[in-house]
Amino acid sequence: MYRDPVESLEPQSSHAAALAPRPLRVGMIGIGTVGSGTFRVLARNQAEIAGGAGRGIKLVMVCARSLARAMRVVGRDAALTNDPMLVATHPDVDVVVEVAGGTSPAREWVLAAIRAGKHVVTANKALLATHGNEIFAAARQHGVTVAYEGAVAGSIPIIKALREGLTANRIEWVAGIINGTTNFILSKMREEGLGFAEALAQAQALGYAEADPTFDIEGIDAAHKITLLAANAFGMPVRFADAQVEGITRLQGLDVACAEQLGYRIKLLGVARRRKEGDANGVELRVQPALVPATHLLAQVNGSMNAVMVKGDAAGVTMFYGAGAGSEQTASAVIADLVDVARLQGTTPAQRVPHQGFHAHAVNEQLAVLPRAAVHTRHYLRVPVHTAQQMEEVSAWLAAQQVPVQRVELAGHQALPAGSGPEAQAQVLVLTDAVAQATVDSAVHSLADHQAVAGPVVTLRVEWLEG
Repeated sequence: MYRDPVESLEPQSSHAAALAPRPLRVGMIGIGTVGSGTFRVLARNQAEIAGGAGRGIKLVMVCARSLARAMRVVGRDAALTNDPMLVATHPDVDVVVEVAGGTSPAREWVLAAIRAGKHVVTANKALLATHGNEIFAAARQHGVTVAYEGAVAGSIPIIKALREGLTANRIEWVAGIINGTTNFILSKMREEGLGFAEALAQAQALGYAEADPTFDIEGIDAAHKITLLAANAFGMPVRFADAQVEGITRLQGLDVACAEQLGYRIKLLGVARRRKEGDANGVELRVQPALVPATHLLAQVNGSMNAVMVKGDAAGVTMFYGAGAGSEQTASAVIADLVDVARLQGTTPAQRVPHQGFHAHAVNEQLAVLPRAAVHTRHYLRVPVHTAQQMEEVSAWLAAQQVPVQRVELAGHQALPAGSGPEAQAQVLVLTDAVAQATVDSAVHSLADHQAVAGPVVTLRVEWLEG
């Protein structure tokens, strides 16, 4: 079923065609959700895309496990193969689009393409979070570009915004909802009072969650993305291994309801914040479920949508909102990268937008990720107690442990599980001012042995993300 890609190129017959720039020839590895969307959008909008790129962009070769399925998607418009290395190294391919996913095999294909002098476009956040430093170094060595807008937030052009639109700024923090599956689950837990397991089952039934949703619900997918955002925001290496990652699997519907009572909503946030205070000199790089004020813009982002906020010293706070996944939504970002590659003709590597927003000599190899204990935020605590009268005891104990208590109250009946009667266990809700994680951890550890406490203490961070 394989056809030589040379035969798939359209001949330049007319004088006008002969003078026109040769189309950018694309080889694609993977023709699944993102790959098929990329093919459709390229075919449908070819005139607009060529107008923006200054030349045509033509898919000439596709690698797929199932050639029959690939044929159903692309027809006879491209040569087909099941050998990724053939795409990565073929002389009639200018740029390799890697949308197959995975890490180790994809690393080999991408590095082979780079060594063959080909530009690379990928939507593979796991690949770049794990092997990005090696891949970017190889691309610099061989004078090619690696573009990855589709890897971070689907249709949202946040990488371009950080590397170009906000390049005049010293970025202070980047934070956002960057996983649509978990945002859908949390939205359902709040809106319909579902438990985590019920909301996850609904997400799977509707196709928002995979059969194995581990990467999403454990926060790993969001950690891949915030790692790449941090590299572009702060000019630091990709440091996924140092990120602090907490998912939503242990989140209880009771805490979603208690947050609502307090005027907050719980979102799974990726946060990268530059810190320089005393001994804390580095970057907080973390993913965790956190309370956000109900009036905050991020609190209004529901369903499977994504949103990223950036605080720059000159621009202030900017927000980017859109679909974080989807076939044509991600294809929009992949093709935008292809347009950028098409515009590179005649430019030297020094003239190009760098892979991480900063050229290699300006990347700060010494910028460290701060340990969990040094993270400095407000906190929410839910403390089950034997009687409501013990609320003041809990508050006083926390204050004695150097936890700056800002607000304390009992969970109202409306926040307790349906059917709870007067005998329901009292829940003390505490909001703190900003304090180091180490202080909160120590206080919660000691609080567990307090005579008033009737069960495990729940803690969550509170993010205000002020301008």
